[in-house]
Amino acid sequence: MIKPWINLIIASIFETGWTYSLKYMNFGALKDAYAKDSVWSESVGIQLAPFIFYVIFGGGNIYFLQAALKEIPTTTAIAVWTAFSLVMIKLCDMYYFKTSNSFMEFFFLALIVIGIIGLKYVSPA
Repeated sequence: MIKPWINLIIASIFETGWTYSLKYMNFGALKDAYAKDSVWSESVGIQLAPFIFYVIFGGGNIYFLQAALKEIPTTTAIAVWTAFSLVMIKLCDMYYFKTSNSFMEFFFLALIVIGIIGLKYVSPA
């Protein structure tokens, strides 16, 4: 009963990693680094890392999301997955990237969390 919800949370964590790998991916810089150096050089590796993480996090996201969707109603699962991913991305932005925040941001994040908890308790799964 709780395993699909754990899979959904893990999928959201992978979604957060996927989002940040997408943010740092730069195919132009990768192409330039590859044109200047070999595939095994440090400059190519630095530019290739976000793409590798993109594939890993994307695959993990799809795997755990599909496992959760087998037992949780689709609308509930997608709503919780999206909301939890959004909260995690905002928290990473605030604590890791030191972006600004306000009371209203915390208020609306709290509303999202309350919505996630409500969906979990009213969902038939």
